Amino acid sequence: MLGPYTANKDGSISYKGNKLFLAIQNIQSVEVPIEEIEDRVNQFAKDNMWGHIAKINHQVNISTNEFFNNLGALFTPLPLTTRMISSPGAVYGKEAINYTTDTCPITLKWFDLQNTAFLSESSQIYLELAIIQNGVDQVYSIYNSFRKEHADATHLSEFHHIEYEGKINQTQNEEIILNLIKKIITDLLEKNRKDMAYFLDEEKLKELKNFADNIHNVPRRTFKEVLELLYNDTGNEKYKEFTLKNFGSWEEIKITEILGNMVVIREFPLLEVPFYHALVDGKEPKVASNSDFIWPSYRETVGSGHRVRSKEELNKKADIFQLPKEDYSPYLQTRELNNYRETSGFGLGWERLLQGLLETPFIWSACQFPRVDITLKP
Repeated sequence: MLGPYTANKDGSISYKGNKLFLAIQNIQSVEVPIEEIEDRVNQFAKDNMWGHIAKINHQVNISTNEFFNNLGALFTPLPLTTRMISSPGAVYGKEAINYTTDTCPITLKWFDLQNTAFLSESSQIYLELAIIQNGVDQVYSIYNSFRKEHADATHLSEFHHIEYEGKINQTQNEEIILNLIKKIITDLLEKNRKDMAYFLDEEKLKELKNFADNIHNVPRRTFKEVLELLYNDTGNEKYKEFTLKNFGSWEEIKITEILGNMVVIREFPLLEVPFYHALVDGKEPKVASNSDFIWPSYRETVGSGHRVRSKEELNKKADIFQLPKEDYSPYLQTRELNNYRETSGFGLGWERLLQGLLETPFIWSACQFPRVDITLKP
């Protein structure tokens, strides 16, 4: 099966190994290797791996731009500084809602302004604003994102998002995601096969091609169904509770092992995901019109969703999540426009995708200049 990890019965996660890296029994026990990260200059000069990653990254960029150009989506330059963060509960929220899926963004002082500014942890809100422009139906960006999170085997504090927003529904959104992933894999296998073969043996490359050829057949399950599968497999009572608090990296890996493929998980608890996701009508408990794409034997690589649809729905969410109305007035204003059309969109983590594709043990093993919480070198 594709992917770098195995979810062990004792709750630990093992690394399988690839052509370059040996297997690791417990990936969670490995600390971020500061000396290795800070020694990139010597590594670039001596280790051929980095030249292959450079070429793979270049092709991912070309493939992504070609894909969106053919789709008719417009590239949009966006700011990295903002007051409108995508997951504000962790910053502005009270204790009852301090469980959003993303942690606090990184703060900074913006010249002489009294209010704190944030480094963007997603381009999504600004893409929603960009799509208001006349004659613009689809937009995308490839930008840096920042999270005030401790780095680990699959987390960086600064990373890159491929993000898209379109005047489409969530079903169409999911198909675009799958087509983008297929395009990237197909192009890499065709144009960068030697670079890919530096990491993966021939059997893995064939498996990757088969995965791309059949990507539209990946299993799609609701979060409720996923919890039931985890309970049936493990017998653990915690999976009977409809909440994300018991769903982490081990569960993501495990559910792909149970279903033997990438898994698209839909309809997460409404108030446990960022405020901008729309409600699925008629469902109890209340769930969001969203979906996460879990790479085989790995982690969430794409997050997606249908956006809050109306002024009334958005104002209600603004109250629940304690959004400061002055800061979010441009976003709230969009739902008041007569020509507003509902949209859906997604964010794909570049480094996450690369780690999943190349099956490296750590995300910093697939990133030329990793930014973690305990060093800024090189």
